[in-house]
Amino acid sequence: MTISADIENGARAAFASSPAPFDEGVAELYQTLLVPILFEPYAAEMAIAADRSKPGSVLELAAGTGALTRALRMALDPPTEIVATDLNQAMMDIGAPSVTMSRTHWMHADAQNLPFAPEMFDLVICQFGAMFFPDKVKAYGEAERVLRSKGRFLFSTWDALSANDFARSVDECLASLFPSDPPDFLRRLPYSYFDPGSIKAQMSSAGFEAITCDRLELTSVAASAHDVAAAFCQGTLLRGEIEWRAPERISEIVDEVAERVEARHGACPSGGMSALVVAGRAR
Repeated sequence: MTISADIENGARAAFASSPAPFDEGVAELYQTLLVPILFEPYAAEMAIAADRSKPGSVLELAAGTGALTRALRMALDPPTEIVATDLNQAMMDIGAPSVTMSRTHWMHADAQNLPFAPEMFDLVICQFGAMFFPDKVKAYGEAERVLRSKGRFLFSTWDALSANDFARSVDECLASLFPSDPPDFLRRLPYSYFDPGSIKAQMSSAGFEAITCDRLELTSVAASAHDVAAAFCQGTLLRGEIEWRAPERISEIVDEVAERVEARHGACPSGGMSALVVAGRAR
């Protein structure tokens, strides 16, 4: 069965089991602000790493609005088949129209229960999605299952919050605004999965070998401090945590966070960011 045919057969079940939609407004701000500030610099590096093995078929997990998908499409050979998957319709509605070239497919898929036959792909790749997998070993096992023998699994995960300037500034400002009950989304999920020993052990448990875990430090640049504040506070699930604590005050809080960011990083801010790039080989 071809990849395209398998997508058509698997999509129906995946759509039926997908979760509640991600808020459309959050998805739009995520794409407009957060993607260029955080994700595009790493997407370019991940695409270069992906191209080293010259894969003929690529499965992307947790593709979001397609930052990595676009970078892969530009970096990989034109005949390479790319399947970009996500669980969220609002994110895919934004991402899919941005990459419409042939041999690029979009579909719903759960990383912990992939709707693909064994040994279909040369490369499975995921940018900043692994932190959100409830059962990481199961998700990694699924990646190993759909990889051909000696195929590669490549993913990135954020380093500690303390190593990421913009995120740390936002988190510290919110903690000062809500001292008795600080929003903890950033620390609890995106910036929570950075221990190389644990990551390697989970990858090994899932069947991977030749596992590497390398730190990659880049610089994040934004047009304004307000863009940084809005990106984190309104373009992520942090928004819900803020609005639950302070209904109808989101604009005021974004302004206060922007002041903190500008004080630390300037009116046209730049800051360091750090991630781990993990790679493993299927047996």
